[in-house]
Amino acid sequence: MKMKFAFLITLTIIICSFTMQTKKKIVFFGDSITEMGVQPEGYITRLGQLFKDKNLDKNYELIGAGIGGNKVYDLYLRLEDDVLSKKPDAVVIWVGVNDVWHKKLAQTGTDPDKFEKFYEALIRKFKERNITVLLTTPAAIGERSDCSNEMDGDLNRYASIIRNLAAKNNCTLVDLRKDFMDYLKTNNPENKDRGILTTDGVHLNAAGNNFVAGKMYDALHKSYIK
Repeated sequence: MKMKFAFLITLTIIICSFTMQTKKKIVFFGDSITEMGVQPEGYITRLGQLFKDKNLDKNYELIGAGIGGNKVYDLYLRLEDDVLSKKPDAVVIWVGVNDVWHKKLAQTGTDPDKFEKFYEALIRKFKERNITVLLTTPAAIGERSDCSNEMDGDLNRYASIIRNLAAKNNCTLVDLRKDFMDYLKTNNPENKDRGILTTDGVHLNAAGNNFVAGKMYDALHKSYIK
């Protein structure tokens, strides 16, 4: 009887070890937009709801790692503590707005050549640990759809750098810059500088959070979610 009981216990443990699944971790690494993404109506929270609706929440954990004001070199300086320590399976990098914006506001932005070097160093660090990397272009600094926002030219340049890095390093691209511009051309007939997808031209409003969550889901589903 004791041997039979012990066998049943062992069998139960073996079955449980096969059926229990460790959730794969997806870290969203960025600035204030991502910091706000974990709020109740934020894009990460809404993405989590999409995962739940599709019964994927049992297999994936979404983690926000955003800090307001961050530029690409800030991400590099904190990647060990804020990302690698969490042992993620995938990382979504979304940075660039402050690298452009702060050059105009306080002359503390990031020059394009340095931006590219720091960004590629981030990719390399993650890939060395076999972490799936998705890159995201900065979406907007102003929502005017006729390319008359003051920093459109610089923002397009930095978005182009990220597109090239995605192609070079075989990373999935979430091209929010293109997605935003396409959306605004159709949905901003009055050419407003804010209030369509953002509250202030940069940070997402309710519609923007929904929009970004959908684009993030599409990219993750295409390249990572099984």
